[in-house]
Amino acid sequence: MDVAVRRTAGRDARRQAPRSSHGAWEPAADRPDPIALLEAQAASRVPELVPIRYGRMSASPFAFFRGAAAIMAADLAPTPTSGIRVQLCGDAHLSNFGGFASPERELVFDLNDFDETLPGPWEWDLKRLVASVAVATREAALPHRARRAIARDTARGYREAMRALAASRTLDVWYARIDERELAQQVAALNGKAARARFERGTAKAKRKDSTRAFAKLAQHVDGHPQIAADPPLIVPLRDLLGPEQAAEQQARMASLIAAYRATLPPDRRVLLDRFRFADMAHKVVGVGSVGTRAWILLMLGRDDQDPLFLQCKEAQASVLAPYAGVSRFANQGRRVVEGQRLMQATSDIFLGWIHTTGLDGRERDFYVRQLWDWKVSADVAAMEPETLAAYGRLCGATLARAHARSGDAVAIAAYLGAGDACDRALADFGETYAEQNERDHAALLAAIDNGLVEAQTGV
Repeated sequence: MDVAVRRTAGRDARRQAPRSSHGAWEPAADRPDPIALLEAQAASRVPELVPIRYGRMSASPFAFFRGAAAIMAADLAPTPTSGIRVQLCGDAHLSNFGGFASPERELVFDLNDFDETLPGPWEWDLKRLVASVAVATREAALPHRARRAIARDTARGYREAMRALAASRTLDVWYARIDERELAQQVAALNGKAARARFERGTAKAKRKDSTRAFAKLAQHVDGHPQIAADPPLIVPLRDLLGPEQAAEQQARMASLIAAYRATLPPDRRVLLDRFRFADMAHKVVGVGSVGTRAWILLMLGRDDQDPLFLQCKEAQASVLAPYAGVSRFANQGRRVVEGQRLMQATSDIFLGWIHTTGLDGRERDFYVRQLWDWKVSADVAAMEPETLAAYGRLCGATLARAHARSGDAVAIAAYLGAGDACDRALADFGETYAEQNERDHAALLAAIDNGLVEAQTGV
């Protein structure tokens, strides 16, 4: 479609959803009870682990926000949208951005969680990101003016990046990414040489976080053979979950399961995977919102017992956006995650794939597979000074814009947003209002725990 036509379509979308309309939000009269939504999610999870999830979510309003994607999806569904759809992350909060290794062994910064990915209105991702900034700045006890400025900066980062992408060539948009050099320059420009030195120390540490490091931390040798060490309830090896006979049966099934996963990889990655053999597996508790879903780590060995590869096999359920944005075109939810990740990330894990299998409980489930650690590093949002948090918000906003531009119409979105800050200000209003609601929902969880309605296990 002609660029001028796309620009006109973007501007015309303001009649459907004026930019100022994004600032207004109030809970619907029939708003679902937030604890009931969490309990509905818990019904499909490992019962023994649900208290850990509630314990982690109870720690703070920001921790609650991280686990409350389903709640916010319901709240976003009736809000105004421009009608322009993109591939959504579905859970684009500040802690779901970070660094990891590209296939070229360079540290890149990008979105790193796609459990809820699905096509939908671009506004939903941006509102969740801006709201997460508002939650974080309220938790840091920043004054109102500072909170609003940081939220506006985050929205501005998205808007300005989208406008730049709209003026870029198609291939330039596809190849765009934020690498270690650009990050270092931004850090130095903001906070000087000392900050850059800290950044370089942090990236050096991240580059040591790989399967070899995971092996040193998570594995042990028993009778001369490497196996995953138990650390219940966070890490429980298969041999401890089942009796010896059942464990042996499951181990025997791994060849066929790995073969099924292998078929989802590109041909060159299949050759690489074939150089490793299965050694052990364990159930591992991960994240905050994901706690209770089935997540396994697989120890694979290459040339010898000192050549490890750790894979994470994580259960994929239907996206929390599905009731509002429409069901995925992929029947396998693991494939939904993988395809969404490949579309949104500038570069993805070389072992990213999926599988459908029957679980230990006899129920069929979908999973996606990736490396457990590969230079993964996340920012400590709670420790950031206001200036750093503002810069980080802009960086996340720009990164989200680039991810959206890979699948959506950057020209139309940029035209809708415009050159002014009307949308930035509206989104900052939304973020502050929604952060207040999040605090009420967090308080409701604490009350439910105190009243014995739900069980929480803290400190795990």
